[in-house]
Parts: sequence; structure tokens; C-alpha cells
Amino acid sequence: MPPIDDDTGRNQLKSRIQELIDSNQVLVFSKSYCPYCVKVKDLFKELNVNCNVVELDLIDNGSNYQELLLEMTRQKTVPNVFVNKTHIGGCDKTMQAHKDGILQKLLCEKNEVYEYDLIVIGGGSGGLACSKEAATLGKKVMVLDYVVPTPKGNTWGLGGTCVNVGCIPKKLMHQTALLGTSMQDARKFGWELPEETVKHNWETMKTAVNNYIGSLNWGYRVALRDKNVNYVNSYAEFIEPHKIKATNKRGKETFHTAAKFILATGERPRYLGVPGDKEYCITSDDLFSLPHCPGKTLVIGASYVALECGGFLAGLGLDVTVMVRSILLRGFDQDMANRAGEHMEEHGVKFLRKYVPVKVEELEAGTPGRLKVTAKSTESDETIEGEYNTVLIAVGRDACTGKIGLDQAGVKVNPKNGKVPVNDEEQTNVPHIYAIGDILEGKWELTPVAIQAGKLLARRLYAGASLKCDYVNVPTTVFTPLEYGACGHSEEKAIELYGQDNLEVYHSLFWPLEFTVPNRDNNKCYSKIICNKLDNDRVIGFHYLGPNAGEVTQGYGVAMKCGLTKEQLDNTIGIHPTCAEIFTTMEVTKSSGGDITQAGC
Repeated sequence: MPPIDDDTGRNQLKSRIQELIDSNQVLVFSKSYCPYCVKVKDLFKELNVNCNVVELDLIDNGSNYQELLLEMTRQKTVPNVFVNKTHIGGCDKTMQAHKDGILQKLLCEKNEVYEYDLIVIGGGSGGLACSKEAATLGKKVMVLDYVVPTPKGNTWGLGGTCVNVGCIPKKLMHQTALLGTSMQDARKFGWELPEETVKHNWETMKTAVNNYIGSLNWGYRVALRDKNVNYVNSYAEFIEPHKIKATNKRGKETFHTAAKFILATGERPRYLGVPGDKEYCITSDDLFSLPHCPGKTLVIGASYVALECGGFLAGLGLDVTVMVRSILLRGFDQDMANRAGEHMEEHGVKFLRKYVPVKVEELEAGTPGRLKVTAKSTESDETIEGEYNTVLIAVGRDACTGKIGLDQAGVKVNPKNGKVPVNDEEQTNVPHIYAIGDILEGKWELTPVAIQAGKLLARRLYAGASLKCDYVNVPTTVFTPLEYGACGHSEEKAIELYGQDNLEVYHSLFWPLEFTVPNRDNNKCYSKIICNKLDNDRVIGFHYLGPNAGEVTQGYGVAMKCGLTKEQLDNTIGIHPTCAEIFTTMEVTKSSGGDITQAGC
């Protein structure tokens, strides 16, 4: 056998391993003395299944085999089990697959030739990234994407939530609102803008935003075509572990098979489950293509979607009320969430706290019409009523996993929320089915996370790569009127993990130079870092409330990936005059109770 340190020798041995995997129904890489290997071999004997066993301790180059198996499967230990070309894993995973019935399904499969190497279900950011990467690596790939119309009948093109009804239109409408504030500021800087001639046109904004989105939709289709990915605008549903049914909008059904599948179906807004919600209310799936100005608006919910939409609608000059059941921005740092909410309130957004809607009625049809909302206190029997032109529901999102036949494929989901549990390689309990993006249990629901996970997954599956998606220290920004950027742990989570006594929290208010001449929001912006005293004052939480939060947070997010400490921040020379420099001059700790207001440069 050629030496393993020679590239030719490595490739020949790797080909030999792959040949063994491809030519045996059951293949077990084992060591004769290992009790776990014996347990797996006994299982196949009980099942009366013939398995080919390679005892790595009894062959001359067994360590070379194990080294390449680690590269191919990211598994160090034996037994290393393959069934019908599918990598099962070690002893525990094999036993679990047997218990779940997955092993039996794999054993019953013939060595059939599948139509595709990979089928991706879902044409959002993650699904597109993964499919293009797999196709680049020479695989035959299909992407299925189908948008189920909203109760109001809205659908959209290829690209998923972010492009069509999420990040992109949200940020553009947020920018629209910021421009309104900038025009107010401009007068203080000497620009003479007559008050009566400056007004906003919803139709113009909506058309421009949707035209841009349309260009993105077309670009995605062209990119798939250029990569030779077969894009099908049909609804996918498993009927067997390796077979799906695809139904287009005309009801025509086609059937397709693949060696591997990736679930990237994303989420859709949750409704209230009260009378009139689907008949008269809208969600973010409808707002960005609404043909008319929404007028007086009630936003129901305290999610980032609720605060972002409520914020930019108020920034356009609309009368906006946000109805909150409990807390703002659940899962985020509550100190920061409350400061963002207070800023919204100071700038005209009304908050109805501790209320939940129980009924929505139409008083008058129109564009917009008039709606009556009845709500009940969460703390008493009190009920209130209010009239609005538009009611926007933003109380969370549900994973789109309930109607794609996952039970037919044997994929486990969390019955409470439809989320899909996966291991650290995005693999479900069914070895040939993976999942990425917002449907993952306990992972970030962010577009860049789905893109990163999709690309890395394709490289691990088809290029022998080993790098996994890192779900720790993911930077993100909530585009409220005063933007909130964060990376790492919230203060609450840090205390839970490390204990209050082991943390030092540095914080400061600040006044952006751009705000000084208009004399607005003096000392309303806020910065905070959470440091672990047990680890060289390493920064484990970064929080920023101020303008351009995404730009500021992205840079510090890189630093946190590199293990940023308070000392390194102190030794960094800030860029003056900027908002971001505040993190290089922070001296006051929360525990000291010192004054954090800023004056002058």
C-alpha cells in the first residue's frame, strides 16, 4: 500500500475506502478488541444481515484508514458504520437508528440510482447557498420552492423571507424613515426645506422597493441556471425516505428521488387564533407589498419584527400603537430592549402594555378600512377597545415543517414548535436528511447564519471539508428607530452562565456628533460590554444602541471571534469623532454606580 504521507497514496487509499462503502450493503470499520464494535456486529447478526467488517487493528495500515475516515466522516472512533452508502456513525448512533426504525429502512433499500445527488427543499437564503455550492462541487442538484399564499393572497418570488418580506424591504423602509428624520435635522444645518412641501408617498416607496426585490428574484434564478441547479416552483412533500412528491400551483404532481436532502423551508408568521385575525389583519408577509398606506396602525407583538415595523411606520408619520403582552424583544438583553422601546415611546409610538387581543372586527371596508380591536388585560378582567385602519400581527413565527411529509421520512421534529433537532453537522435523526436555517431547534434565525451553514454543509458533504458552522458570538442588529446591535450573551444569560460576581459590566451613554446640532436624543444612545473576570476580562457580551448599529457591531463581532478582551479594547485607538470609539474609552462599571452621561468630545 502506498505511504499515507504521499498525496497519490492518500487518494488511492481514499478511493479504496469509498469503493468498500459503495460495494457493501453494510460496512463496519472495527477493532477486534473493542466492545462497542462487538455490540454493533452482534446487532447485525441478530438482524440476519451480512456485514463486511474491516478490523483496523489487524491490517498493516489500519491507522491510515482511520485517519482518512476521520477526514471523510469527522468521526474519530470505531465502530464506523455505513449502510447502503449512508454513514450511520458509531455504536450509539447505530443502536438509536435501529430503535427509531431508520436502520431497517436503510437496510431495505436497494442500491438504486437516484435522480439527484441532492434535493434542497426551500429556496431561501440558506437553501440557495447550499444548492449552488453543491452544484459547484459537481453534484446534480434540485431546488424546490413554493410560497403558500397568505390569507390575504400574497405570494412572492424566489429568495425566501429575507429578500421578499424580511431583511431587504424592512431595511429599505427603515431607511425611508431615517431620511425623514434627516430632513428634519437638515433644517438645523441650514437647509431650507418648506414644511408644507415635504411629504411621503407610500405608493412610490412600495413600488421602488418591490422593483428592487423583483430584480433580486430574477438574479437568483439566473444564478441557479448558471450553476446547473434545477429550480422547480413546486411544493415538496416526502412520500418515502428518498422520494418526494412535487406539486405545482396548477396541481400537477411529479416525483423525484435523491441520495440526500436538505430541509431549508424557513418560517412564516404566526396568527393569533382569535376571531377576525386572518380575515382582517396583516403580517409582515403582507405589509411590504400593501397597495395603500396603512394609516393608523396597531402592531400586535413585541418581537424584533413588531418593533422594527412599528418604528419605521411611525417614522413615516403614521399613528402607531404597539400592543405588548409581556416584555420587549424576548431573548435579547432586556436593559437594551427597554432602552430601545423608551426611545420609540419618546418619539411618538404608543405602547399598550400587558394586553392581548381577543377579537378583531371590520367596521368599514376600504384602502385602508376601519377595524375595531378588543383586547383583554393580562393582569385583570379589564377589556379595552380601539379603532385602527390596519392591524399588523407580529407575535412570532412558526417553522414550515408540518406539511412536508417528514413523518414519511422518519424525521423527528419538536411537536411544540415544529423545529428540527440536528447534531453539530446539521444532520437530522435520519442520516441522509439535513436541515439548515430558521427551522433548526435552538439556533439563530438569521439569514447570514443560514447562508454560512448551507455553504459549509455542502463542502462537508461533497468536498471532504470538516469546518462546521459556528453558532456562537453571532452578531446581529435590530433595526428599531435607534438601532440595537448585539454580539454574544445578554446580561441576563451571562449572569446565568457565569454568576454575577464573576462578571464586570462596563457601560456608557453617548451623544453622536450628528445629533448635537439638531439637539436631539442627548445621551440616549448607550453602549455596554460584559466581561468574564475569570478569563482575562474576555468580552462575552457586546451591546450597542445608536446609529449605524449594524456597521458598528459587524466590526466588533470579528474582534469577539478572535477572543477580544477589555485590555485590548483599552489599547485600541478610537476613530474620532465616531460612535464606535466609545468602546475604546469605557471606564465606568455598573457595579460602581458611577455617572455614565457624556458631555462634549
